[in-house]
Order: sequence, then structure tokens, then C-alpha cells
Amino acid sequence: MSDSSNGSHGHAPEERLPGRQRKRFPDISSRAYEHPADRSALVALRKLSGFDTVFKALSGLLPERSLRLLFLSDSVRVGEQQFQHLHTMLLDACYILDLPKVPPMYVTQDPQPNAMCIGLDEPVIVVTTGLVELLDEEEMRAVVGHEVGHALSGHAVYRTILLFLTNFAVKVAWIPLGNVAIMAIVTALREWFRKSELSADRAGLLVGQDVRASMRGLMKIAGGNHLHEMNVDAFLAQAEEYEAGGDLRDSVLKIMNILPRSHPFTTVRAAELKKWSESRDFQRIMDGHYPRRAEDKDTSVTDSFRESANHYAESVRSSKDPLMGLVRDIAGGAGDLGGRLKDVFTGRPGGPANGSPKEGPESPPEGGGKA
Repeated sequence: MSDSSNGSHGHAPEERLPGRQRKRFPDISSRAYEHPADRSALVALRKLSGFDTVFKALSGLLPERSLRLLFLSDSVRVGEQQFQHLHTMLLDACYILDLPKVPPMYVTQDPQPNAMCIGLDEPVIVVTTGLVELLDEEEMRAVVGHEVGHALSGHAVYRTILLFLTNFAVKVAWIPLGNVAIMAIVTALREWFRKSELSADRAGLLVGQDVRASMRGLMKIAGGNHLHEMNVDAFLAQAEEYEAGGDLRDSVLKIMNILPRSHPFTTVRAAELKKWSESRDFQRIMDGHYPRRAEDKDTSVTDSFRESANHYAESVRSSKDPLMGLVRDIAGGAGDLGGRLKDVFTGRPGGPANGSPKEGPESPPEGGGKA
């Protein structure tokens, strides 16, 4: 496997690359880095006959053309003459992940640190000025790789549909049951997209090949440009406390907090990425052993769903969340579950010491720095 300092492929000018060598992954399939739940859904959709045709037909209904004109007219297009350092990162990311066509990229004025990849016919990457000003070069490299990962996986299509349906749900809110049906689809898409964000975080790590930079970037998105006041280990400990802490009421609040969001919580993303960076799967990719795009058409939908089911089953088995513990008890046939639930919610022995429900945090506003 060659490294990105070779500068071939027409993507990565050698003089603009960092001083260290980074590996590239010719013909890598997005299946190599996709979260199991994300991968199983994508494999199934790719197998559907006529799927692409249907969504291209939808492009006439979605405001994609309007969005492209908006970015062209009111944002700055990244290129050799504008935001050259971002242009080089984009070329480099496409070179490393072997993305055949470099997507257009724009910087838009917005103090909120964010980035997205949207589009039905062709993906478009957009980053905000808040993000550009917040991250250093290696942190930004991971974010650009994250968005290129979205493009390689085809996530831009579903992100565009999610944006459209979310806006559409607001417009049809007055129709009885109509909004319920739309929001059910939006909720399912959001759950899928949260998993796709974990996939794209992995793609960003494959591009940057610096897990410390990826961790720093996520910490900055959560806490701003105050690295001297933050600590990676303490930040990851927050994710551990978030998962294991509280009782069943807190478990329900966690679910209510995450449902409106299209992105996982930042500490959770950091913990998931660190876990993957230490896995055998990541090491095999770095050693050059990964699925190729040429094999995508032969991928089994059944096998992909089985992997997804196994992942969720393992998540339940290993989770420290009280609700997941209850699920394990139910699956294991534990007795007197009704009594245990009553104890938990009334503060009797086995439940919380204080019978009064704890106040949970309000759901964080959607659209916060997410990259």
C-alpha cells in the first residue's frame, strides 16, 4: 500500500502534505468503516432495483438546486484561490479514500461550528466559519475526511431527504395524523443518521490517521477552543458516566434527549471512535486488508443484517445503562420484574434513595456544533 506523499492520482500536491507519511486505501469500500447498523441499511438499499432512479426523480421535489445556487451565491467556494489549505485537505482526503470525483466544498458564514455533506445527484460539502476558526490543521483534516466519508458512503442522499422531511413536517403539522406519519419517518432517519455519523468519524480517522487530533476536534466542538482547560481522559470518562449513571428514569430521559438530534452526543462519539481505533478491524484496514468496492455487488444483505443484529445484541450485553440491564433481565427470564420496576420508580429498597424524580436536562438544541 502506498502513502499519500506520493502525490499521484491528481489529488494531493506533494508540497502541501504534512511532514509525516499517511497510508492511502485504493478501491476501499465504505463497508470497511461503516457502523454495522449503518452498513446493513445501505447494503439493503443498494440492492433495491430502481432505488437510484426513484431518488433521482425525487430531486425535482427537493430544494437541492436551490441549495446549490444559495451556496454558490452566498458562500465561498473552496479552491486553489480561496481557502487553499482546505482545498488541499479535500484533495488529500479524496486521494486517501480513493474517491473518484472531488465534491465541491463551500465555507459559509456561521459562528456555529458545523459541517455537512448534502445532495442527491452530486454531494456538496459545506463547512461553517465557526468550525474553520475553531480547529487546527490536523483536527480540520479529520473533519474533511469525515465529510468525504459521507460522500463515499452515499449518506448525502439521505441527509438531503432528512432535511426536506424535517421542514415538510413543520408545514403539514396542522394536518391530522399527517405530521405523525412524517415524524415517524424522520425519527427513523435520524436514528440511521446518528449511526452514519459514527461511520463518518471512522472515515475521518482513516484520512487523518491521528486519533489524538480526532479527539481534540470532538472536545473543541463540545467545549470550544480551550484545550488547555480540557483533558481527553476526563472527556472520555464523561461518556462512561453518561452511559452507566442514574436509574431507569435517567435512561428514559437519555432516549428523549437523543430523539430530536441527527448527531450522537459528542462524548459518545469520542468514546466510540477511540474504541474503534483500538480494534482489530481498524488495524486490519491500516495493514491493507479491507473490502473493495469491486466486491460491493456481491455483498449479502442477510449477512449485513446479521452483523447489525449481533452488534445491537452485544451492545445490550455490555451496556451499563440501567434500562439495558432490565432488558437483559427480561431476556434472561428474571422474576418479579414488576416489583423491581415499582421499587425503582418509588424509591423503595432496590430503587433510588430519594423517591422524588430527578430533574433531567432539557433536550439540547438541534443544530449545535456537530461536524
